[in-house]
Amino acid sequence: MQQTPQLNATPAFTLRPAQATDQEIIRRFVRGAGLNPTGLAWPRFVMAVDPQGQVIGCAQVKPHRDGSREFASLVVAEAWRGRGVARVLIEHLKAAAGPPLYLMCGSRLVPLYEKFGFREVDQDEPLPAYFHRIRRLASLFVRLKRPAEYLAIMVW
Repeated sequence: MQQTPQLNATPAFTLRPAQATDQEIIRRFVRGAGLNPTGLAWPRFVMAVDPQGQVIGCAQVKPHRDGSREFASLVVAEAWRGRGVARVLIEHLKAAAGPPLYLMCGSRLVPLYEKFGFREVDQDEPLPAYFHRIRRLASLFVRLKRPAEYLAIMVW
């Protein structure tokens, strides 16, 4: 009897806490994705790894001095995009951190994060000091450059 090959089979991957040896990988992933390269402390990261132990994605929850926490630095290797890696990283870190959890992203990504329960913070809504400062800086940049995309601040 012949077995039918499984269609759309997703190769397995696992999550693990980052290790000190992951610091350079984290930097490469974040810089390669064009994300903010500040605050990349490996102890805050969770790594997604393939069955061979190769890193295929990462994300962190970054604490700020005002007590707020930011979901940040989400990167998935191109070959693994569309396979649920980002979803698993997001859900894992949300469960570990609990609300409120903020994030900043380009406005084109708002619909993605809305699927995970984040909502965009209104312009007149109060924010923790860190995000308030970032919003002011981003607003100034928008007035100077007038980009088609804006920096969205979201909260869960």
